[in-house]
Amino acid sequence: MGDMANSSIEFHPKPQQQREVPHVGGFGCTLAELRSLMELRGAEALQKIQEAYGDVSGLCRRLKTSPTEGLADNTNDLEKRRQIYGQNFIPPKQPKTFLQLVWEALQDVTLIILEVAAIVSLGLSFYAPPGEESEACGNVSGGAEDEGEAEAGWIEGAAILLSVICVVLVTAFNDWSKEKQFRGLQSRIEQEQKFTVIRNGQLLQVPVAALVVGDIAQVKYGDLLPADGVLIQGNDLKIDESSLTGESDHVRKSADKDPMLLSGTHVMEGSGRMVVTAVGVNSQTGIIFTLLGAGGEEEEKKDKKGKQQDGAMDSSQTRAKKQDGAVAMEMQPLKSAEGGEMEEREKKKANVPKKEKSVLQGKLTKLAVQIGKAGLVMSAITVIILVLYFVIETFVVDGRVWLAECTPVYVQYFVKFFIIGVTVLVVAVPEGLPLAVTISLAYSVKKMMKDNNLVRHLDACETMGNATAICSDKTGTLTTNRMTVVQSYLGDTHYKEIPAPSALTPKILDLLVHAISINSAYTTKILPPEKEGALPRQVGNKTECALLGFVLDLKRDFQPVREQIPEDQLYKVYTFNSVRKSMSTVIRMPDGGFRLFSKGASEILLKKCTNILNSNGELRGFRPRDRDDMVKKIIEPMACDGLRTICIAYRDFSAIQEPDWDNENEVVGDLTCIAVVGIEDPVRPEVPEAIRKCQRAGITVRMVTGDNINTARAIAAKCGIIQPGEDFLCLEGKEFNRRIRNEKGEIEQERLDKVWPKLRVLARSSPTDKHTLVKGIIDSTTGEQRQVVAVTGDGTNDGPALKKADVGFAMGIAGTDVAKEASDIILTDDNFTSIVKAVMWGRNVYDSISKFLQFQLTVNVVAVIVAFTGACITQDSPLKAVQMLWVNLIMDTFASLALATEPPTESLLLRKPYGRDKPLISRTMMKNILGHAVYQLTIIFTLLFVGELFFDIDSGRNAPLHSPPSEHYTIIFNTFVMMQLFNEINARKIHGERNVFDGIFSNPIFCTIVLGTFGIQIVIVQFGGKPFSCSPLSTEQWLWCLFVGVGELVWGQVIATIPTSQLKCLKEAGHGPGKDEMTDEELAEGEEEIDHAERELRRGQILWFRGLNRIQTQNFLSLFTVFRSTVS
Repeated sequence: MGDMANSSIEFHPKPQQQREVPHVGGFGCTLAELRSLMELRGAEALQKIQEAYGDVSGLCRRLKTSPTEGLADNTNDLEKRRQIYGQNFIPPKQPKTFLQLVWEALQDVTLIILEVAAIVSLGLSFYAPPGEESEACGNVSGGAEDEGEAEAGWIEGAAILLSVICVVLVTAFNDWSKEKQFRGLQSRIEQEQKFTVIRNGQLLQVPVAALVVGDIAQVKYGDLLPADGVLIQGNDLKIDESSLTGESDHVRKSADKDPMLLSGTHVMEGSGRMVVTAVGVNSQTGIIFTLLGAGGEEEEKKDKKGKQQDGAMDSSQTRAKKQDGAVAMEMQPLKSAEGGEMEEREKKKANVPKKEKSVLQGKLTKLAVQIGKAGLVMSAITVIILVLYFVIETFVVDGRVWLAECTPVYVQYFVKFFIIGVTVLVVAVPEGLPLAVTISLAYSVKKMMKDNNLVRHLDACETMGNATAICSDKTGTLTTNRMTVVQSYLGDTHYKEIPAPSALTPKILDLLVHAISINSAYTTKILPPEKEGALPRQVGNKTECALLGFVLDLKRDFQPVREQIPEDQLYKVYTFNSVRKSMSTVIRMPDGGFRLFSKGASEILLKKCTNILNSNGELRGFRPRDRDDMVKKIIEPMACDGLRTICIAYRDFSAIQEPDWDNENEVVGDLTCIAVVGIEDPVRPEVPEAIRKCQRAGITVRMVTGDNINTARAIAAKCGIIQPGEDFLCLEGKEFNRRIRNEKGEIEQERLDKVWPKLRVLARSSPTDKHTLVKGIIDSTTGEQRQVVAVTGDGTNDGPALKKADVGFAMGIAGTDVAKEASDIILTDDNFTSIVKAVMWGRNVYDSISKFLQFQLTVNVVAVIVAFTGACITQDSPLKAVQMLWVNLIMDTFASLALATEPPTESLLLRKPYGRDKPLISRTMMKNILGHAVYQLTIIFTLLFVGELFFDIDSGRNAPLHSPPSEHYTIIFNTFVMMQLFNEINARKIHGERNVFDGIFSNPIFCTIVLGTFGIQIVIVQFGGKPFSCSPLSTEQWLWCLFVGVGELVWGQVIATIPTSQLKCLKEAGHGPGKDEMTDEELAEGEEEIDHAERELRRGQILWFRGLNRIQTQNFLSLFTVFRSTVS
């Protein structure tokens, strides 16, 4: 790691003036000095600080800052620091320009085939064969053609090129706006990240980007350090530096042993203050990022050389990788020193396409590939039949000879056939699918912001629709997280409300006030309310706020006590963590002795008490029997009222012999109990209704909490998680572990499977229990389908569970940075009801895609069959290439916009989750697709073969090569589009509902698109002329087309009447990828991925881009391979 950082200095040429003037801007340290200081660790670093600055306060003096007061909040000074030492911002990688995106969109295989066809067609149209021989070439150009018409041969090629340009621009614009939206989201997440600094002696929350060198920052449990610094004072500080060093052990930091704190590392325990010494690109994370940036360009050069071999395969991955660099402040884990093998493994892994966890994308990819293959086969057959028919008719039936001068004419025919074939393929391939997914997800993410869901990973939104289980925290999610002390046990008396100060002995009161004021984080405060009549503001840890509020209720104040004993005079602090479940602070007494104050979960702390204060404030013995009495009479009744019980205790040490402070069990023992208090955290009023909705939607809600079992059960009953008369389990962590582990203490899945289905409440649980439960439910194979689990978490220790879950929700207000980093969605209001909104949006995404599929496939089936049969019977597709492309454009791009932006309704919560294995296209949808296809095909073939008689017009069949557009074929085209338009309205419902207009006006985008498409269609038909192969229609003909279109709605009602259950013959399509389809490599990689994922912080962008690119890449890859094999 050391040499890595040293080598990085070359990447930053230092500004010239810094070499000549040692101390720029009046500061006593240069940027280079500070950078080289931050590369040292432990004893080396301490030695360097002592040699160069004397001590940390000497460093603070050189940086013109005060260790206690911080910087003066002076704009000029802050600006000067930014100019000299840099800003706390790592510039993101340049986004792709619009032209690059256009170029990427042009790489599409089908579009390339079309471009080639169009260019060949253009070239040939300008070649006029010598006139005399044309008779010899057969009836190539019929008499219907006059001079002007022959000239117009180029129009078709040009029109195809134009529509290709349209498709490319639309795709590129979509990618561009997607990128822009993602960057907006990213910067929003960054702006919301704040950090606590001291300026002018005041604690301020400033955005991470506003930190400057010389700032004094407060670090506490759960923070993600935003800059490098040197510790001034710390309490029991432990840091997880694995994101920089790859070492998973927590590193203990202290001002006298190892004071170096590095950006991108996580505070796992304790608290402290540091002076910021390096920010942005000069911090350790920044240096690595700069290396990555420089490395990225070299990679790209190498990539270009290697590209020829792997072709399309790798493009999606490199794209995802490049995007990956774009995350501005996300921390990249560095490979450990033995990087060689790791890189080898990485390379191997890069060649296996990574499997994503998004269910929808798996199903879509598979479906798109199947459709693409079918389309390819159809188009190949079409071309072969057309060519054979032409060759047999010209050379066998008419007995002509192939003359050299006729070659261009024949080639022109072949090109026309080729274009028809490609058109069939274009219509068959649903390239609107990735678009529909993108639009639907992007739209949902934008709207979910309003519902207090900040989505970090796009596919989490859709996975949420499949959720079958939610494991929720209690505090702050189901409850208001505004804690208050409502009962207490002081001096042998159980008070059901706050006691009057006069009722308590002064000694007890004094001890209580000191124990609470000193033994809690000094950053926790109760501030006056912001508005008149509002409640006082609670800042910091909510349990501590409740205790401080109790002090205020007893008409005393905690501030004077804290001023008397400031934080830097605390002798030793054992901070709260999930193992201790308690916090203790030691102070020095005036007589030279020590006093320890402790507070924590009552059942844990009471076991360490040997005395208790009686009503006079005197000590009396507290035996195990007394403890059992107290648990029965005081603690259980409090817990049954849904209260959380906290014990407050103290212990005095004499001045003669100082104990060994590192032997914590010795020190925190033999305590004297001052009080036990019951803290209430009321249930949020809207939660019971939200939980009822979840249960109705087939989602099981489980509560996982650190509270004791009685409190947990009381709250679960209030929320409606457990109902009287139901068969459910409420377990404590210990009992849970006893039931799921075998004699050797290993977890057995069979045992877990007996517990989790009935488990509703898991109390006194450790973070490991939470992770075990989530993993157990996900890995279980007992049900008919795999469970999809969502988890909420706010603490640092919830990271593993949040990462393991299918969807991790972090709390936006109470959550630590570590939890947010591990999560998929951040709840900006910490409220359980927002999770229900997320379920609704997730299901809506799924339904939107299904609606679009139902519509798209109807168009595909009809267009392909029409083009195919038409070509085989009449040697010419009734729908021309340009018309097909227009149909494709409206049906793909516009319809995906229209159907993907349907707002969700409450009715989505009335059905069970789809599950991972349910096919995308249900029987009902299959019935609709085939039903409507039958109607449309009947109409179109009727018009094709007897239409000219019905409308009394010339037949368009068997027209020569460049003949003018016929009314006959225009009517067919127009009818086709009208039917699609009305079928788009049918497609709004996929579960066989009758009223297809329900809520249509709540979606303005849908209405605009339907009317817009209709308007453009009128223009194309009336004024499109030769390029669109249209001839203007009369009003009567228009009305007939409209009439047939409206018939779609009537026909839709007829189809809805047929019961799906009777149609056993219908197949479903679009199943999720089955288990047997996973290759050995993927399985092996899956195992590796787990430990990788535990170490690495997932990044949303990879999923976002890789998912979409993969749909397109795989789609065209498989098309391409099939195409190659057919050609070869």
